[in-house]
Amino acid sequence: MLRFILLACAVVAAVAYKNPHYASGRTTMVHLFEWKWDDIAAECERFLGPRGFGGVQISPPNENLIIWSHNRPWWERYQPISYRLVTRSGNEQQFANMVRRCNNAGVRIYVDAIINHMTGTWGENVGTGGSEAFFNRWSYPSVPYGRNDFNSPHCVIQGNDYTCCADRVRNCELSGLKDLNQGSEYVRGKIVEYMNRLIDMGVAGFRIDAAKHMWPHDLRVMYSRLHNLNPSHGFPNGARPYIFQEVIDLGGEAISRNEYTALAAVTEFRFGLELSRAFSRGNQLSWLANWGENWGLLSSNDALAFIDNHDNQRGHGAGGQILTYKQAKQYKGAIAFMLAHPYGKSQLMSSFSFHNTEAGPPMDSRGNIISPSINSDNSCGNGWVCEHRWRQIYQMVAFRNVAGNTALNDWWDNGSNQIAFCRGGQGFVAFNNDHWDLNADLQTCLPAGRYCDVISGVKSNNGCTGKTITVGNNGRARISLRANDYDMVLAIHRGTEV
Repeated sequence: MLRFILLACAVVAAVAYKNPHYASGRTTMVHLFEWKWDDIAAECERFLGPRGFGGVQISPPNENLIIWSHNRPWWERYQPISYRLVTRSGNEQQFANMVRRCNNAGVRIYVDAIINHMTGTWGENVGTGGSEAFFNRWSYPSVPYGRNDFNSPHCVIQGNDYTCCADRVRNCELSGLKDLNQGSEYVRGKIVEYMNRLIDMGVAGFRIDAAKHMWPHDLRVMYSRLHNLNPSHGFPNGARPYIFQEVIDLGGEAISRNEYTALAAVTEFRFGLELSRAFSRGNQLSWLANWGENWGLLSSNDALAFIDNHDNQRGHGAGGQILTYKQAKQYKGAIAFMLAHPYGKSQLMSSFSFHNTEAGPPMDSRGNIISPSINSDNSCGNGWVCEHRWRQIYQMVAFRNVAGNTALNDWWDNGSNQIAFCRGGQGFVAFNNDHWDLNADLQTCLPAGRYCDVISGVKSNNGCTGKTITVGNNGRARISLRANDYDMVLAIHRGTEV
């Protein structure tokens, strides 16, 4: 009986960390990669809140090493030097202001938590807040950490360790980054203190960077010591933080993502890899009829689903050909499928433009991040891509919100790369990734009426700026998508009637 009670408690605890606690009716978060806190606050108020986005994953907010020798690369943010809240994105006051303003706009904040390691060893040793480190002594005075707080004996992960040696993957250094010992009560205390400080400031949860490089037991202990979310920021009493753990598992490794699903949600890298393959015509879209767990994906309730993230869009992290903003038509198709399909908790990537995969965000000659400019057509400038502002993407965020918890039904395909399906009686979506036109009479599951296609345009006054779809009394409509159309997607849903 005691064993049953303990198991039941563990299950309840895991479920608690899998709820993102979005404001009512919201379903999707976006990663505003390397944005400044003031800019995120403004984006929550002017765009994300009004457009129905549920949350923002932010870049690590704690002090990191300044690496001028590589011209301030994006990955310097993943080299912690202390837990002080001062980075190129802003200081502690700006961070707190962002969290408050975004929560007031109905948009939650999720922190990228770097708790596996500190920095690597560099000639430079000063952080974004002025802190110093002494790498040869494993000394980080601003925490403080010393040699006894890191795993010993010293070792560095080798490539073949991933297939044979789980202990080395978890106890040795990842890419030479100094590996903290989360089994130490002192280290646990410092990490939990940092995370609780952020929770008390109003954040809704965390992405746990490099989770597979830490022992599940140590993570469980630290999660259990986290505070409940702060009710003064609109969270229910007793709400636990949403946690999604970075565990890259494409099969064949010594460490499985399944070791972490009992703790909290897990990033599902296979999701984006398989959808990128399908929308690049490596597989047929018709094969997606049983998309989800039947493809070997995590259980839907366990998964943080995405097409690309800051790592794999640069060729790191999950291998294979991942679609990004650089293949815009196929990418928007894959994103639309993700947002139309009920699987997982969905996350969007919002990028800055890059050619060099090490390049950091747009910056001036002193290394300060340059803010995105907002153009009259809602797109971004100053070197920022802002995929979340692409009409074909933010309109599908609204589609997912309208679809809610409804199931997928009335699947149709042509046996090749033309597919369509309904989400209950709330929405309908069709895709054409073939070399020939789609022109078919399909079941939309919607009431009779005229609807605006939210991909080709928007509803405006009593009309549509894009295609208009007429649904008959039997729920059917003539759906046309030419092979050479600008987008391969058509989508209608309740609320777009004209």
